[in-house]
Amino acid sequence: MNEDNSIFVGEKPFMNYVTGVVIQFTTQGATEVVVKARGKFISRAVDIVEVVRHRFLQEQVRIKDISISSEEFKNKEGKDVRVSAIDITLEKI
Repeated sequence: MNEDNSIFVGEKPFMNYVTGVVIQFTTQGATEVVVKARGKFISRAVDIVEVVRHRFLQEQVRIKDISISSEEFKNKEGKDVRVSAIDITLEKI
């Protein structure tokens, strides 16, 4: 799988991400799509995956893998910050 099949969740409108995942599976022929999020966007990523699975691509995709981690980086003030991250891999059935 290549990086083009990853959706990074952020501040855009919710449906933009849902549409992005659906397009990956339907028009671009992806067999797997990874929904990635960090920090406060983790719950949004879970919601996106659930909407795709239960409303748009019912019986067509399933969760293949969920991986959680934490990432450490320096913020704008130069302080070390640790933030949680999640990768949810969906696969075509």
